[in-house]
Order: sequence, then C-alpha cells, then structure tokens
Amino acid sequence: MTTTRFFNENNRSCLIADGYDNFNLALHVGDNAIKVKNNRALLISKYNLPCEPKYLEQIHSNICLQASSDDCVGDAVVTQEKGVVCAVMTADCLPIFACNQSGTQVGVAHAGWKGIVNGVIESFIQQFESNDLLAHFGPAISPAAFEVGADVYQQFIDKDTKLDQAFIAKGSKYQLDIYQAARIILNDLGIQSISGGDECTYTQKDKYFSYRRDGAQSGRMAHLIWIE
Repeated sequence: MTTTRFFNENNRSCLIADGYDNFNLALHVGDNAIKVKNNRALLISKYNLPCEPKYLEQIHSNICLQASSDDCVGDAVVTQEKGVVCAVMTADCLPIFACNQSGTQVGVAHAGWKGIVNGVIESFIQQFESNDLLAHFGPAISPAAFEVGADVYQQFIDKDTKLDQAFIAKGSKYQLDIYQAARIILNDLGIQSISGGDECTYTQKDKYFSYRRDGAQSGRMAHLIWIE
C-alpha cells in the first residue's frame, strides 16, 4: 500500500525570533541565511522527513519540474519516487497539492495570481500521467483581503472569461478569490475532488505569514508532499 504525506508548515512559534517573525524557511527574503538553514534543519527533524525538500527558485512562471531534475527554477514540482519531498513556499499565494488516486505520483504548485495567468496550474496537472487526481488547497489570502486593479482582472478575463466568477467588483477595484480561480481551472482540467480553501493568510496573523500584510519582512511557509 502506498502512503502519501503532505502538510503546510505554518509554525510561528519562537524558534527563531527576529524581524521575520520566527520560523521563516526562505533564503531569498533577506533573512539571516544561517537562521534560515537552521530552521530548515529543524523542519527535517521535527517531521522526520526522508530527505531535504526540493526547494524551488520561484518566479511566478508556468514551469513544472520533476523533483529529480537538477534545475530548481520553477513554480511546481512532481515526483513518482518514494522518499522525495516536493516543496513550494508561499506568503499569500496559493499552494496546490495534488496526487493520483493510487498515491504513486504527487506534487505541489505555487499559484499566485501571476502564475495562474501564466498557466502554472495547467502545466502542473499535465505532468501527471492520469486524470484521477485529488487536489488540496493550502492556505492563501482570502478575497476579502485581496484587492486588485482592473489590469489584473483583465488578464484573468483574457485567459478565460469564466474566471470572472472569481472576482467581486468593489468600485474601481476588484476582490480576487484565488481559491475560486484555481477551482475553475482545475474543474476544466477534469479535477472535481478538491479540498481546502477556507483559510486566510492575511487575517490569520497568529498562524500564517502574509506578504501583503507584513511587506518585505514577511517570512515564507513551506508546503511539502512526498510518497512514503
């Protein structure tokens, strides 16, 4: 029997106390590199991970990598190998976990609004060898806290007019439901079994990092999935 494990590391307890508000796992946000590496080592020991996660250099692209690749530039990663940990980091963007029904192929994607427009969800799902997939949304910013301009709205509509359903007009601005946008795309790709989507990184300050709330000194959360 194949077992798939996934979780969102949102521990903000005072393991590392500084301006980045504790358990930051990202090296690219200006935090002290030694502290971040210590946090990553603590993550491995805390959850008894089978290996160091495959961390990506995320660029809001549509690039999906195999975990075995030497490349690390991309915004989604998949694997069929046991004991290989796929990872993305977020601080408002949507992490999307996916696996097939048999648990023999797993992956995770970093889907911010730019990545969604660029097609990261489609590229991610296309890496799976079957369509009998389960998807789960990790924590992201809620529509009430995610105000965007008409330019962002238009980019979504240019991609697919159905994505209008993910927006609520608010004067000259819009509130974007990033969960709903991802759900529409996944449904179009034949994926109906989707869980999660009820958290808000912006308002749940005690649980989550939020770039929109905290700005440049926001840390990043890791979202991990692997096959045991």
